[in-house]
Amino acid sequence: MPRLAVGDTAPDLTLPSSTGEEVSLRDLRGRSVVVYFYPAAGTPGCTAQACDFRDSLASLTGAGYVVLGVSPDSPEKLARFAQAEALTFPLLSDPEHRVLEAWGAWGEKTSYGRTSTGVIRSTVVVDPEGKVALAQYNVRAKGHVAKLRRDLGID
Repeated sequence: MPRLAVGDTAPDLTLPSSTGEEVSLRDLRGRSVVVYFYPAAGTPGCTAQACDFRDSLASLTGAGYVVLGVSPDSPEKLARFAQAEALTFPLLSDPEHRVLEAWGAWGEKTSYGRTSTGVIRSTVVVDPEGKVALAQYNVRAKGHVAKLRRDLGID
């Protein structure tokens, strides 16, 4: 799948959340949005990454960013994950991979020498006009949020 690049128009994103509400990128127009894609709620890497976003949420929202997490998990599984880890930002469900594919976060990947198809851990920052301001693919779960904050100039 093609990946997004700085300056691209961010694809539409409307998905059910862990709270049962639909979240749409177009409803967030006028705000900067961090969309991060992760393979599976409750796994060690995804939990570490989600908790890093949780722990950095005040500084991200203070700098004007909205954070959205997207995975192929069901809304019910996402709700359990959000509750277990005290996550207060929207987790969105994309079981058919439509958004994951449109954003370049689904495809072939290699892990421990094995090739498979699945979620490519990625983060895309969308500016208030709906354009891609930053696109990072194949990011590491641990330490990524700190790097993202540095890249965005957020203390």
